[in-house]
Amino acid sequence: MKVLVVGGGSGGHITPAIATVRELIELNPRTRIEFWTDRKYYRNVVKLTTLGEAAEEFHGGEGKRTARPVRVRKVLSGKFRRYAGWEFLDYFRNFPITVKDLIVGNIFGFFGFLGGIFQSFFRLLNERPDVIFLKGGFVGLPVGLVARLLKIPYVVHESDAVPGLANRILMRRAAVVATGSSFESPEFEKKFRLKGRAEFVGIPVGEEFRKVSAGRAKSLKRAFSFDPEKPLTVITGGSQGAKHINEAVREILPELLKFTSVGLIAGRKQYEELVELKKYEDWEGAKLKSNFRMWAFNSTMDELMGAADVVVSRAGATTIAELAALEKAVILVPFERLPGAHQLKNAEKLEKEGAVSVIRDEKLINQPGLLLEEVKRLVRSPKKREELKTKLGGTAKKGAARRLAEILVEVGKKK
Repeated sequence: MKVLVVGGGSGGHITPAIATVRELIELNPRTRIEFWTDRKYYRNVVKLTTLGEAAEEFHGGEGKRTARPVRVRKVLSGKFRRYAGWEFLDYFRNFPITVKDLIVGNIFGFFGFLGGIFQSFFRLLNERPDVIFLKGGFVGLPVGLVARLLKIPYVVHESDAVPGLANRILMRRAAVVATGSSFESPEFEKKFRLKGRAEFVGIPVGEEFRKVSAGRAKSLKRAFSFDPEKPLTVITGGSQGAKHINEAVREILPELLKFTSVGLIAGRKQYEELVELKKYEDWEGAKLKSNFRMWAFNSTMDELMGAADVVVSRAGATTIAELAALEKAVILVPFERLPGAHQLKNAEKLEKEGAVSVIRDEKLINQPGLLLEEVKRLVRSPKKREELKTKLGGTAKKGAARRLAEILVEVGKKK
């Protein structure tokens, strides 16, 4: 069987796809898999699919270094940029963003989309897969539209509480729509005319994301050079960073360090702007004296978040799924102006269930002290942290990657 996997645009579209690929290989080692992604995430995907450490998983723990079992290729695509909640005058108040993103960015995005259509057409015509797995986002849209034209079955996975534009377009002809959020199936199916093709599978996360014992958490703190006896707050805006969260941390960091260690993932785009915070990262030889560390990016997020007592994060669906698997006390700061406001809806859904604490991004901009007070409240209340951990952990759906792999095999064999 030949399976094409398409994902990119953000880390939240990459890691679930990789988890599914691993399950596919375990389910059927003879499966031929090709992974298409955008230029920005190409290196990440190559690294994640190259056998080395992963060889032990793919080949029964023998640790043999062999050729990569997944062929990774770049694919052209174009993002349609828009901002939720903007009124007419906002386009003039934010004129530089309007010109850069909404005019120039969308012109380039349109031509990238057309390029993706032509590129996908000729590739799929020459190397027709049995089934395609589209992990949401704009990177998969040209591929899905061409697959529809060529009558190649595809499976869509939607992680968020509200489907994005690309998935809304692709859902109508998908063989199966797998969802990461527990929608009320009848309503969801009726709204998007799925006629029984929707299945709640959860969000695939790597096996490394699992609940960490108190003893293991202390060992991980020590491994990252933090004081194992002191509470640790991990703050992350994802691989690219979150400007408003970082700016709030810049304001409140001295106060935070009075009662908690802090690990900050500043993001590749934001790191240089925050390099001044390195003055708080005080080392004496190999020993960290200040209980503050900052990274542009950390490749062992399962361990860093596993060590944390409190995690502050954006509200992307994949990150939430990873935190649920780890069973952590979480403060979500959803970015409200994303199209469809899906981060806000992800956060509101969990807040109603009492599974997370939420601070609105718009409030954080003007009141960074809100984050300070909420972190302090959770750090000083083990009972509240335990309540949040239990409820968030209860939302995790295990076996998502395996079920998605099974669906792909089923659809591919029906062809």
